[in-house]
Amino acid sequence: MHDAGKVLLGLGAFAGLVTGPAWYAFARGKGDPPELQRPAGGGTCIEPTGWIRARHMELLDGWRDAAVRRDEHVYLASDGRRHAISLTGTCLGCHVEPAKFCDRCHAYAAVEVFCWDCHQQRKRSRP
Repeated sequence: MHDAGKVLLGLGAFAGLVTGPAWYAFARGKGDPPELQRPAGGGTCIEPTGWIRARHMELLDGWRDAAVRRDEHVYLASDGRRHAISLTGTCLGCHVEPAKFCDRCHAYAAVEVFCWDCHQQRKRSRP
C-alpha cells in the first residue's frame, strides 16, 4: 500500500472534475427567472403554464416525431382541446415575439435554441 496517497489524490481529482460544473453553477448563481411577456390576445396556452414551463421541450420533440415520423398533425391537450401540431402556427401564433419570450428563458438557462435550424424564423429582435 505504498501508493495509497496517489490513489487518494487521483480520487480527489476525479471527484473535483466530476462535480466541478455543479460547484461552478452554484457559485455563479442565476438569480430570479426572467419576467416573460404574456401571450398576445391573452388566451390560454395549450397546456397549463407550469406544465409548459417544465416540459415544453418534451412536447415539441413529441410533436416533431408525430408530424414527421407518424404523419399526425393534431394534438389533443389534457383538457380535451385540439391544436395543430405546429411550432410556427400554434406556439408562435400567440408568442409572436420570441425575443421577449423564448430567448429570455433560454438565455437564463444557458440553453441553445435550435428550433430555427429547421423552422423559418420570423423577423426577430434580440433583447
